[in-house]
Amino acid sequence: MQDLDKVLARIDADIEHSLDRLMRVLRIKSISTDPAYAAERRACAEWHAADLRAIGFEAAVRDTPGHPMVVGHDRSPGGPSALFYGHYDVQPVDPVELWDDEPFAPSIKTRADGTKEIRGRGAADDKGQLMTFIEACRAWKAVTGQLPIGVTVLLEGEEESGGVNLAPFLDANADELRADLALICDTNMWDARAPAITTMLRGMVTEEFVIRAADRDLHSGFYGSAAANPNHIVARIITDLHDADGKVTLPGFYDGVPELPEELRAQWAGLDFDEGAFLGEIGLSVAAGEKGRSALEQVWSRPSAQANGMGGGYQGEGFKTVIPAVASAKVSFRLVFEQDPDMVRAAFRAFVKARVPADCTVEFTAYGASRATVFDVSAAAFRKSRAALTAEWGKEAAFIGSGGSIPVANEIVTKLGMPVVMAGFGLADDRIHSPNEKYDLRSFHKGIRSWARILASLAA
Repeated sequence: MQDLDKVLARIDADIEHSLDRLMRVLRIKSISTDPAYAAERRACAEWHAADLRAIGFEAAVRDTPGHPMVVGHDRSPGGPSALFYGHYDVQPVDPVELWDDEPFAPSIKTRADGTKEIRGRGAADDKGQLMTFIEACRAWKAVTGQLPIGVTVLLEGEEESGGVNLAPFLDANADELRADLALICDTNMWDARAPAITTMLRGMVTEEFVIRAADRDLHSGFYGSAAANPNHIVARIITDLHDADGKVTLPGFYDGVPELPEELRAQWAGLDFDEGAFLGEIGLSVAAGEKGRSALEQVWSRPSAQANGMGGGYQGEGFKTVIPAVASAKVSFRLVFEQDPDMVRAAFRAFVKARVPADCTVEFTAYGASRATVFDVSAAAFRKSRAALTAEWGKEAAFIGSGGSIPVANEIVTKLGMPVVMAGFGLADDRIHSPNEKYDLRSFHKGIRSWARILASLAA
């Protein structure tokens, strides 16, 4: 405990230098999707590798068929070990005219209430977040000469552009990267004062289907009602996906979806969550979805089916009275617990085919599938991390779910066989992927202190 107190004091004393290092990496235009920034991406990877070496890691840039990875090791002769994952690539800055300042000229802004934020592309997603962990390691090394546990750092360079080379990299280097657990910081707090550990991620199935009827667009007066209308067929399929109570109607869809454990349900009920405000922030007031389920349940622990895009017929200015020959829709299913993506895809295709008239055809395109990820919060790593966060923030850390998916978490679980503690310090208003992205200075400072505590707690 004495060492931890000294490490925390070091973090506080060194915060200006920590900020300076973050500002340096934020200036690097490591945009993932644009080939024009290949040199900047490489420069960012080299910067991180050099920074890790400076604090005693064995670190190197590792090439892939896409953007490079950074791998660093600080091996402990015994005791537990952890793999830390972050990503150094960032989203494009468009529309640049909506930024108040140049996106890659980071700065610290003081808000009306006196609090401060770090402004710039990548400030929260994920450079600021990953640097909280690196700075915690730096402080431990400066004070004690070593880390409390063995740590491997893996930094990806194409998370924002699909991460297609991550899975093969994990496969090829599994023995090198495998540890007792993984740590990921690319997540949010519960709110600005309460820390959280994300323990549930939804999986996903994405499908596009195209309905074809007549061999050309038809005059709606000459053929109206007599000819099948693909728009109507698509609309009927989408409508039939839910019943009057908001439940998904695919046969077997809820297989592998248990009710929440009462302890977890009670914890969620105790969170300061205002459903009216949650909907009000987006201009809505009436809850949709499954009746009898709270909004938190619906987005964290219940599966969903959503029509994400529909098209067919004339879309231009004015009016054109045609029956289209073709119509299509893109549909996604968010999965929870033990739902089987392959089963859901097969059930959906059978569901669609049953609703297509005999003289029409349907074509399907699969865009991806992943299982949900759920962790046992009674495991030691989760209990220790929760205690460490609670000690730092003065409010009990919440175990929360996420409505989205973090593919790397599932890849680590399936390929490396490790539990993943996801403890990040982002906030809902950080505007990631948007103009004027920011990261609260308090999140950065206390995030470093939090990781220092977690490392100590995991070693206990």
